[in-house]
Amino acid sequence: MIAPASIQKDRESRRFDVTLVGDTNLDLLMYGLPEVLPCEEELLANEMAIRVGGSAAITAHNLAALGSRVGFVTPLSADEFGQLSRAALQQTGVDLSCCVSLPSARTGVTVHLQHSELRHMFTYAGATLQLTSDHLDLQYLSDSHHFHMSSYYLQRALTPRIPHLFSELKAAGLSISLDPNDDPAHTWDRSILESLQFVDVLMPNEREACLIAAASTPEQAIATLRERVPLLIIKRGDKGASAFTQRNEWHAPARPVKMIDAVGAGDSFNAGFLHAWIRGWSMDRALALGNLAGAMSTSMSGGTAAFCDRKSLQALRDACELVVPRSVV
Repeated sequence: MIAPASIQKDRESRRFDVTLVGDTNLDLLMYGLPEVLPCEEELLANEMAIRVGGSAAITAHNLAALGSRVGFVTPLSADEFGQLSRAALQQTGVDLSCCVSLPSARTGVTVHLQHSELRHMFTYAGATLQLTSDHLDLQYLSDSHHFHMSSYYLQRALTPRIPHLFSELKAAGLSISLDPNDDPAHTWDRSILESLQFVDVLMPNEREACLIAAASTPEQAIATLRERVPLLIIKRGDKGASAFTQRNEWHAPARPVKMIDAVGAGDSFNAGFLHAWIRGWSMDRALALGNLAGAMSTSMSGGTAAFCDRKSLQALRDACELVVPRSVV
């Protein structure tokens, strides 16, 4: 049961910079497959990789790699995939002391079939579907400056209670960000609008923004959503990212990079942006770090490998102080 926080801690004394609730799975990536996938034929990939995945897990991992203090509540099974995911997250510094053990559940898996331009994704959600509000320790989650949630529509057992969770965290003094991600059921339930009243930063891509706002164009979606949340971030892929308040807007170009795949690029953007935003950086610098983090993620396989590479990570940290994109206000 979600219990109310007993006291509001002074922000400077809080244990974490960011706490998160959400999905962890293993990503299996295969490269070099044909664009058309005929049945009953053995198709050969020319490369493969196995990485920790799940939108929330990638965001948590990469926030910790950047130097944020991160607490993460996620269902982690005791199977081999769960053990691999736990080790990868802990090695980067993510605190998992309140993660949820579900002995009867298995760790989820997403298979990414990477083509020259697009990809196929097949997900077995596993333990993610069983996470409920009864599994959450609100005192642990509240011991933070900021709370982030990813994969709103995937956490089906938790989704009806998300507005209450957000309300409790706001009462405890946290700011809140939400990346809705895709809706595998393709219903785009409008109940998400109830949760948005507590959200400080909404972080969809253009397609997700249109579906949440029931809009036919990104421009219409932006016009609707910027009235609902204090800060709207729109991720535009190779066109960069934009930020909107009711009165102002900022646009930051993408960073050119030799791309391996785009798995976790949006989650890596989230990590870079939030790492900067919670520290009070200007919007220009926060968008710049988000774009750099997203671009760096695509330079290696999966969503976390680049953040485990010492040279890449140091280059990103160095660039934090140097790169400021053009803005439009």
